[in-house]
Formats: sequence, structure tokens, C-alpha cells
Amino acid sequence: MPEETRPGPVPASRTTLRGRVRKSATPTEPRRRQALAWAAALAIVVLAAWSGGRIAERAALADLRRSALSGLTLQVAALRAEMQKQASLPLALAADPEIARVVAAQAEPGLADRVSFRLSEIAGATGAAVIYVIRADGLTAAASNAGTATSFVGNDYTFRPYFREALAEGAGSQFALGTVSGRPGLYLSRRIAGGSGVVVVKVEFDGVEAAWRGSGAQVFATDPRGIVLVSSEPAWRFRALGPVEAAERQRIRERLDFGNADLSPLPLHPVGESGLMRLGGAATPARLVLPLDAAVPDTTWRLHTLTPVGAAVRRERLQTQVLAGVVAGAACAGIAVHLGRRRRIRSRLAEEASRREELERRVQERTRALTDANAQLRAEMAERQRAEAERERLGRELAQAGRLAALGQFAASMAHEINQPLAAIRSYADNAAILIRRGRIEDASENFSAIGRLTERIAGLTRQLKGFARRASGRREPVSLAGVLRNALEVVEARAATGGVTLAVDRPEPDLIVLGDGARLEQVVVNLLQNALDAVAGRPDPRVTVRAAALGDRALLEVGDNGPGIPDSVRAQVFDPFFTTKAEGLGLGLAISRGIVEECGGTLAVATGEAGGAVFRVDLARTQAAEEAA
Repeated sequence: MPEETRPGPVPASRTTLRGRVRKSATPTEPRRRQALAWAAALAIVVLAAWSGGRIAERAALADLRRSALSGLTLQVAALRAEMQKQASLPLALAADPEIARVVAAQAEPGLADRVSFRLSEIAGATGAAVIYVIRADGLTAAASNAGTATSFVGNDYTFRPYFREALAEGAGSQFALGTVSGRPGLYLSRRIAGGSGVVVVKVEFDGVEAAWRGSGAQVFATDPRGIVLVSSEPAWRFRALGPVEAAERQRIRERLDFGNADLSPLPLHPVGESGLMRLGGAATPARLVLPLDAAVPDTTWRLHTLTPVGAAVRRERLQTQVLAGVVAGAACAGIAVHLGRRRRIRSRLAEEASRREELERRVQERTRALTDANAQLRAEMAERQRAEAERERLGRELAQAGRLAALGQFAASMAHEINQPLAAIRSYADNAAILIRRGRIEDASENFSAIGRLTERIAGLTRQLKGFARRASGRREPVSLAGVLRNALEVVEARAATGGVTLAVDRPEPDLIVLGDGARLEQVVVNLLQNALDAVAGRPDPRVTVRAAALGDRALLEVGDNGPGIPDSVRAQVFDPFFTTKAEGLGLGLAISRGIVEECGGTLAVATGEAGGAVFRVDLARTQAAEEAA
């Protein structure tokens, strides 16, 4: 028990001793203790800021790694798709009888010109850089660039490995710099039936490299030797991840693979054991990047990405350091206030006891009351601290649960949305293969164009994934409702024809413009059409109707079917997440569609059609430009 709360009068000797202690204390001691306290508080604040910054830096790097890995997977898929698009072309051309005759010993007059013209048309339709036919002696007999300044006709390519591999093994491939065009590309070769020659298709990756340059990270592909073949940075092409041995350099020079490229190493330097690398050389400032790589399936290539980490990590570290410093400073200030209050209470009680010895009992009672109040105050503070700690813990758990739920729902919805254009791409690809075999090149080209548009649709979905990571909101801009409906019908027309479903479409006027996000509105219409096709599957005379019209300053789009309809008992639940009446459904399509329409400022509702079945109505706002045009 403190001395001032003990019952009984205070002896005179005690008062005298107190006076001596106060007189002996020097004025510098309180200032020294105060300076030490401030130094300790400052050290705590600095330590808290440093620790918070380290924790935030590790968390930011982990998030960046997950995002970069997702982007790497998409880049690998895009590169593999570009390579596979041309892989079957040499095989198909090698079986062509006219091409087999052009490499014969006595080719008929004019045949080489006709074959060259056909190869030019095929190259234009497929996107190949050049297609040419080489006789068994290595001389080019026909080429898609015949008649141009860079014609391959008459050139000797016996030195090329892809030519020798095709003659010996039936097929070959080589990435090299063109000796005539001076442009790099992947050469795919196939032996002609009978071994009388070789068909070669050259694939260039200018489109892939341009797409990489827009991704925000350095992307490049290397061969097994570590030499860069395709890159978002043109200056990195034909450089290497590490030193190339002298014997390998000589072999590359003899085969004329990469021209006069010096094959120097890239300016990449590991940074400790953090997994990061420093990118930069003498001419450019160095910066930290996160390196990731993955194998390209069905090839010997590896795809590498270098994601900048400086800005993201510095921002997260600075924010956390400031927050940790503020919290630690506030805690130190609170402790200082509490300790100062206690010190003032003790000083006041001691002074009252020394001045008024005759009132010792009253002072003791008052001190006892103050002590009880102080104990109660400490108990309340402890309880409040425990409650605050519990609240923070529950808040962190709730935030984590919410984040996991949101990520799970979004990942499921992305899989649900991407499957639709993928199914259409598969259908168009199968039809294109049939059309090519039948020689209907122009029809096949239209299918390839449709595949390209659907690929752009999938790219739009991946951009939505990045937008989710940045918590970005949907765009609102003038969109042609006719264009939205046309692109959506393109996805489902093949399935409707296969299932024998009649699509009755009342197309809107081209000047009917609504406000929203075109790509996401296409998702909504595709989902409604897919649901309608599911509803009428297996029913007699299946029919799906689509109607779009302007109603004043609003636009209405209806998708109806003659299916079984939606019972009244579950109609209020059809837009709830994970509610579905399908055996293998996820229950996310209509919930996502309603969210997209509402973000565009519209509404999505369901009703019963006049002839039965279900009718889904999308109500959107028309833009001012559309109203003036109307």
C-alpha cells in the first residue's frame, strides 16, 4: 500500500525526510527522465514503422507475384495459340497434288506461277508471313512472295536445318532471321509425299509482341539455349539469359540463324535471395523486377515475364509505415498522459499530506477513494483494450472471409463466362477445318475472323479480372445495341443450328444507342440466349425470340422462349447467386447479368411470355446522342 494511504498520523521525522529528499533532488533529473522517455517513445515509433513496412513489403510482393503468375498463364496460352494456328498448314499443303507436281523433275509450264498465286492467297487468308515450296535439291520452286523484290523463288535453302530435318524425318522447325527479308520468324516445314520436296510456312510474331508491349511488363520467349526469340522489347531479340559458349556461337553463325547478332547477355542481375532481379545497364537506370517463367506446351520454348515492383512496394510500405507510426505514437502519447496523470495525483497527495498533518484521516480517506478510482480506471482501460483487440481480430477475420468469398465468386463467374466464347471458338475451328479440306478458303477465313473476335471477347474478360484486382468500376459509354446483339448472336448461332432451335430476331435500328459497357452487355445477352437455348432443348418446335426497340428515353431488349417457363414459387430467387434449376449449373449467370445491367444504369427482370415460357427484359438508358438522332 502506498505510504500516503496508510492510516494514522504522519510522523514529523517522515515529513522532515521528505523535505530533505525534495531539497536534494537536482532540477536536471526530471528533465533527464523526460528526455529518456521521449527517446524511448521515438524508438518505439521508429521500430513500429520499420516492422510495418517490412510486413507490408512482403504482402505487396506476394500479391504482385500472384497477379504476375496469372498474367504469365494468359501470355503462354496466347503464344501457344498463335503457334498452333499455323502448325497444321504445312501438313495440309504437303498433301496437295498440284504442289507435288511443281517440285517434279519436269513441271508443266505455268504451274509454278499458279502455285505461287495460290500460296499468296493462302498466306493472306491465314496470316502466314510467307509460304514456299522447295525441291529436293534445295532450290525454291514456288513462293507466296513470287514477283516481289524479296522473292524466294530460285533461292537455295539446303543450309537451313528445317529443310534437312523435313527431308530426313518428315517435319522440321527452326526460329531464325530471314536471309532475304531480314525479319525473324518460326519456320515450319513438312516433306511432300514421295520425298520430292518440302513445304515451308514462316510465322512472324509481330502481333504477339505488340500485345505484350501493352501488358505493362517485359515479356519474352527463349529457346533451350536461353536465347531470346520473341520479345516485347525489340532490342532484346537474339540476346541471351547468360553467356553463350564459343562453340555454340560458331554453330549459330554457320547456320545463319540470327544474322550478326552479338548474343550478349540481358542486363539482369539477381538481388540477394529475395527472388527479385535488377534490370538495367549503363545506358538505362536500374529498377527492381519480379521474374517469372513457364514452359510453352508442345514446344521447347519458355516464356518469361519481368514485372516492375518498385512503385507498388514503395506505396504499400510507405502507407503501412505511416499508419504504424501514427498508431505507435498515439499509444506512446496515451501512456505518457496516463503516467503524467498518476504522477500529478501522487504529487498532489504528498503535498497535501505534508501541509496538513491534522487532516491525515481525511487525506487518507480521499487517497483511498482516488486509489479505488485509479484501480477501476485501469481495469476499465484493460477491459477496453481487450475489447479493442477482439474487435480488430474479428474485423480482420471478417475482411479475410469477405475477400475469399469475393475471389471465389469472381473466379467461378470468369470460368462461367469464358466457357461460352470457348465453345463457339471450338465450333468455328471445327467448321474451318472442314471448309479448308473442301477448298472453301474464303468461308474458312470468315470463321477465323469470328474466332479472332471471340478471342478479343476472352481478352476483355481477362481485363475485367485485372479491373477486379484494382477494384475498378464498369465503363459507361455510348454503345450500339444492334452491335451488342449481333456479337452475342454470333456466339450462340452455331449451337442453335445444331439443336434445331429457331432464332426469331427482330434486330434494332443501327442508330439505337444505349449507355453502358459493350463487352459486358454482350455477356448479358449471351447468357440470356444460352439460358433460353437450355430451356427449349429437347422440346418440340423449339423457338427463341429476340426483340429490341426504343421506348422514349429508354431502350428495351427482350429474350423469350417457348420452354417450360419459371414457376412463381422460385421466380423471386432466379437472380440470387448460386440459385439454379440446372443439374450442372453454378447459379451465377443471372446474378452476374443483373449486376452488369445495374452498373450500366438499367434493370433486368423476368416475366411469363404470352405463349408460355420465360421472357427476360433488359431496360437501358438511351444516350443524349441517340435521343437527338431519334
